[in-house]
Amino acid sequence: MDVVVVEWVLAAVVAVAGQWGGGGGMGGFRGVKKPMDLKPKMKQPGDRLRRVRWDTAALTPFRKNFYQPPMSAASRSSSEVDRYLQKNEITVKGREVPPPNLDFMDNGFPKYVVDEILRQGFSTPTAIQAQGWPIALSGRDMVGIAQTGSGKTLAYMLPALVHISHQSRLQRGDGPIALVLAPTRELAQQIQQVASDFGSCTHASNTCIFGGAPKGPQARDLERGVEIVIATPGRLIDFLERGTTNLRRCTYLVLDEADRMLDMGFEPQIRKIIEQIRPDRQVLMWSATWPKEVRNLAEEFLDNYVQINIGSLGLAANHNILQIVDVCEEYEKEGKLMKLLAEISSEGETKTIIFVETKRRVEEISRIINRNGWRSCSIHGDKSQQERDYVLNSFRGNKHGILVATDVAARGLDVEDVKFVINYDYPSNSEDYVHRIGRTGRSNNTGTAYTLFTGQNSGKATDLISVLQEANQVVNPKLFDMSKGGYGKDFPFSFTMSLVI
Repeated sequence: MDVVVVEWVLAAVVAVAGQWGGGGGMGGFRGVKKPMDLKPKMKQPGDRLRRVRWDTAALTPFRKNFYQPPMSAASRSSSEVDRYLQKNEITVKGREVPPPNLDFMDNGFPKYVVDEILRQGFSTPTAIQAQGWPIALSGRDMVGIAQTGSGKTLAYMLPALVHISHQSRLQRGDGPIALVLAPTRELAQQIQQVASDFGSCTHASNTCIFGGAPKGPQARDLERGVEIVIATPGRLIDFLERGTTNLRRCTYLVLDEADRMLDMGFEPQIRKIIEQIRPDRQVLMWSATWPKEVRNLAEEFLDNYVQINIGSLGLAANHNILQIVDVCEEYEKEGKLMKLLAEISSEGETKTIIFVETKRRVEEISRIINRNGWRSCSIHGDKSQQERDYVLNSFRGNKHGILVATDVAARGLDVEDVKFVINYDYPSNSEDYVHRIGRTGRSNNTGTAYTLFTGQNSGKATDLISVLQEANQVVNPKLFDMSKGGYGKDFPFSFTMSLVI
């Protein structure tokens, strides 16, 4: 009996496999698709929304410039301002940009708002707040490019409350004055918490609408009328199409994590929503990165905007995070995770998030951790909203908590005291890596991110090295080898098959 070893080129295999039938193996060849195989055109989000003719509409005037430069700003020299901008890595693009305000009292916020800021333990504004507040309060459109944990929610929410307080009261049938769009329900709920903390002082009511929850309570809030709506794009489109609410009164629009919303395919919904808002609105767009898609959106929908960058415009991680990359084999990862958790547990506060690739693996890793004597909780897209809320509340309240999560489930997760992030599985791109590790080192705190990096991830080694070098981190020599093709590469382009004949 002879054994013939045949080497197959992957491209050829894929080409042939594409012609084979499914079902019970390599059935008959498929020919050209028949017309009946073609799927009908899908209905696009917002197709049932009537486009508003703003060019012929009678628009009620409204006020959006409330900024009064403080005396302290007038007495501050340009060299002092330049030193502050340089120290905090702030760059500003735009015309007639007001200088940053370095004290909460400088922005003209009502005393009860400042009291709430101080009660929550904030001592000075973050960089994005110091520069963003004067611009937002001036009624200007703006783009803020800053990493997660920079304090951007307060940077747009406090000016929103000032804006709302100067508009006429809502009448029956009116929609919101301020609209905040966010990519995920978790982020939307966290924004709502900030709106509630500070809005209660100003009597600005809010609601949070997102998919995966009953529509009834959300619809009742909208019908009753609220000044602030925080929404994911899909659920808001649904309510707009049903006529549950409208955006005729909306004069203050926020796009939070705009890059994430575009990554998740929400651009058509965003466009449909903006079409429903009067063209002289104020728009504030926030993003962790500045890709071409986000730039195009800003150019189209923002007018004479100011752009604030905190840190590098390239792919950059928070410099307060220590990044450690362990180049290893796939089979070593479980043992390395257990060793890491043992080392972490000797620390005082050990709140940890572990990122994995799939929902199935979330449950698997969580069971392994619990079996080894630690207590972990898990979150992924298949869990109900009630389960997710319970898990997140438990995690927030436990300074030694361990959360195992997928990327999608953890997007927008805002927990201030996360000390460690572990990338058990490396994400599909380095942008997600930066977002993941940004769950620690928030609000000027420090944090540590561990990453288990295998040969399967070799295609992302060069990008990861760039992120590490930009943040002045030590780069594992094995990672350099991998980026040059010198470390145990997989065989993506061919494989060997033995045929017995």
